[in-house]
Amino acid sequence: MNKTELVNAIAEKANLSKVDAKNALDACLEAVAGALEQNEKVALIGFGTFSVAEKGARTGINPRTKETIEIPARKAVKFKAGSELTDKIN
Repeated sequence: MNKTELVNAIAEKANLSKVDAKNALDACLEAVAGALEQNEKVALIGFGTFSVAEKGARTGINPRTKETIEIPARKAVKFKAGSELTDKIN
């Protein structure tokens, strides 16, 4: 499912126009991204939790040249599915 299909599904299930559904989805995604920028967790009960994980610097190998390279530290977004979502999938 892509963003357009998600907007259509939201509009249908929530009885909204597609414009209102797109605005609601954009606002939701913006709020989640803003919270993650502030290193806050976003817990959606029954769905899952988004958080920021610190990845330390490490040494890697360029597969093409076999040369050793330094990979800098970075932050990554983590998602842990909630039990209700996991139950629906299984």
